[in-house]
Amino acid sequence: MHIALQDVRYALRQMRSNRGFTTVAVLTLALGIGANTVIFSVVNGVLLSPLPFFKPDQLVTLHENKPNFEGGSISYPNFRDWQKENRTFSSIAIGRGYAFSLTGIGEAEQIKGEFVSSEFFSQLGVNPVIGRTFSAGEDEVGTGAVALISAGLWQRKFSAARDILGKSITLDSKGYTIVGVIPANFHLTVPGFRECDVYVPIGQWSNPLLLKRGAGLGIHGIGRLKPGVTLGQARADMEAVSKNLAKAFPDTDQGITASIVPLKQQMVGSVRPILTVLLAAVGFVLLIACANVGNLLLARSSGRTRELAVRTALGATRARVVRQLLTESILLALAGGTVGFVLAIWGIRAALGILPAALPRAEHIGLDLHVLLFTAAVSVLGGFFFGLIPALKISRPNLNEALKEGRGSPGLRHRAQAAFVVVEMALAVMLLVGAGLSIRSLIRVWSVDPGFNPHNVLTFGVSLPPSMMHAKAEAIRAALREFDSRVASLPGVQAVSQTWGAVPFDGDDEQLFLLEGQPKPANENDMNWAIDYIVEPGYLQAMGISLQRGRFFNTGDNESSPMVVVIDDVFAKKHFPQQDPIGKRIQINRFPQLAEIVGIVRHVKQWGLDNDDTQSLRSALYIPCGQMPDDFVAMTASGSAVVVRADNAAAGLSSAVRAISRQMSSEQVIFGEQTMDSLISQSLARRQFSMILLLVFAGLALLLASVGVYGVISYVVAQRSAEIGLRIALGARPLDVFHLILGGGGKLAAIGISAGIAGALALTRLMSSVLYGISATDPATFLIVALVFMLVALTACYVPARRASKVDPATALRYE
Repeated sequence: MHIALQDVRYALRQMRSNRGFTTVAVLTLALGIGANTVIFSVVNGVLLSPLPFFKPDQLVTLHENKPNFEGGSISYPNFRDWQKENRTFSSIAIGRGYAFSLTGIGEAEQIKGEFVSSEFFSQLGVNPVIGRTFSAGEDEVGTGAVALISAGLWQRKFSAARDILGKSITLDSKGYTIVGVIPANFHLTVPGFRECDVYVPIGQWSNPLLLKRGAGLGIHGIGRLKPGVTLGQARADMEAVSKNLAKAFPDTDQGITASIVPLKQQMVGSVRPILTVLLAAVGFVLLIACANVGNLLLARSSGRTRELAVRTALGATRARVVRQLLTESILLALAGGTVGFVLAIWGIRAALGILPAALPRAEHIGLDLHVLLFTAAVSVLGGFFFGLIPALKISRPNLNEALKEGRGSPGLRHRAQAAFVVVEMALAVMLLVGAGLSIRSLIRVWSVDPGFNPHNVLTFGVSLPPSMMHAKAEAIRAALREFDSRVASLPGVQAVSQTWGAVPFDGDDEQLFLLEGQPKPANENDMNWAIDYIVEPGYLQAMGISLQRGRFFNTGDNESSPMVVVIDDVFAKKHFPQQDPIGKRIQINRFPQLAEIVGIVRHVKQWGLDNDDTQSLRSALYIPCGQMPDDFVAMTASGSAVVVRADNAAAGLSSAVRAISRQMSSEQVIFGEQTMDSLISQSLARRQFSMILLLVFAGLALLLASVGVYGVISYVVAQRSAEIGLRIALGARPLDVFHLILGGGGKLAAIGISAGIAGALALTRLMSSVLYGISATDPATFLIVALVFMLVALTACYVPARRASKVDPATALRYE
């Protein structure tokens, strides 16, 4: 222990006596370690930390797989049968998002809600701040109206009053008794579940289709496996349950199976490849930083050769010298780690600030004990590895030469430094290739035509006053028509349309249908599927969708006229190959009459710019709002989506639209305003997040590598000053010397680039899953990176090469 403390004290004296070297080394390591700490904190928060629920490894999500559609919603009757018949789950709960109009407490507003079964919170192990969760049976249809509210709503609307329990809250003109408050740290975002302000038992949902077997109402499940049950056993069990239901209800359940996915995988599985790539990239940055500091140590060793030779002559063993040198390296690394940890505090804020919605579980990202231990471990290991090679190189000096000249073998150090630089350049090239592929991939995605013109389009929701929630369908139609008319009269507005089906990039909706003359299968799930857009005549103009053939809807397409539909070109090619679809008829499920196809429009990329082409369900049909049945129209009073096209910036319409809504009724609510441009941007948030970080890391790697090249070439020039002076004295021109030094740097760069290209060819294949429209071995990207890096490397060599060309022969020879 005494010897170790002695080594530490000596190392600290060395660091203080070489403040310039120490500062550069510590800052270099801080950049590498800080970047690693930032990304590890993201990986730790998103992927590694356990879910904040009771025994989270037992939790899974449940969905229905249908013959033509995977991961779909569960019908309520099937959920009840799953509960009764399974043998592997201790409980199963369901949920379905819903938007409620909140009135009676200040200004009317739309709030996010969730219909859940009674087991939902108890299954997760979530306890309320005050009050209780739902009791067994409170989710049955017709039971008492109770609700749980979020801590945010409790604070915002009730000033966190403790006497809130038992008070009433009015949602969609119906009173609910508040029985509890859900804590603020409750977060769950998976299909069917989201963060919201109010939770209501699903039995309170007035949708007439709730009890209809086979109805797709956006209901999804979460289950808790019994202790000791494996995922395979649960899947086998639910497969047997599904087969029994298919026999009992062949019309609706034939071909339906249960999809079971671990809850954590459902939440973070989609970002795992991106974070893995980022973790590897930032690891390269750390290796480059370590190689840079290793080079600095080798350069400094020329001034310490006499010191080490004296210590060796006085009896110090090589192991003792190596331990001393490693102690210095590890202290440098720990200092770098400390500064890096401080930088990481800012870095994490910056990373989350770039795209806060790009990652799930972002609320768990931060600096905790695990991240602190990671930083300490990386610092110690980094210090050991970057210090080991220099320590071994300089711990065995030639005593005669060292004591006589004060210098060791420059050739040996030069070769080691050159090796460090080649490694740095190779790693930096690999990072640059990865960043280049990511940039080119994002450019390809952005260049994809979404099938509509998103510029100057505002989308939002409108919820009619509570008094309209139980109004007749014609009254609801009249209120929405009046709203459309008022919005259309605003200056600069070109077109307005209600839309009750799918919204591009923001929620899907599907219809089952048959072609005319096509026999109806025994199981309705074997019918054809299509995305449906239920819209008004102004929709095409509002969205900027081109009509390819036929006509679109007009005001004459109403409940009293023959039913019509419009299809997209994907639908036409799939269902009417080599035929003219215009005039053909289809039978839409649950509609009494056949619908005539009157037009064909361009396909809209419903599933996103980068995902739509890979989806099995792409065909789309358009149905006029005016021909929807009354029971469907009645449900739109609580929330109808609207799209508006304007002459210029659509976002500026929000205040005018809200003013119109208030003029119609103070209890009518406008919610969820966003532009279509922002929707597209949000759909690419994760790609942008990874590209920005990869670009930052690649830039940092390029900087460190160029500094390394500059340092090595400067060292070579200093060591060869006598030789250079002699060359000039014997007649060499300064330009010849300049080319000699620049050529040496160019050779190093060529070796490093070649090694980096080879490594990138092997490693970028791991990026294939996060690329779009571009190969992981894209020749253009590799060529551009090679040329850019060679240019940067030669630029880094320019200053020392120019300095060498100006060496005074007399001064250089006299110094030697």
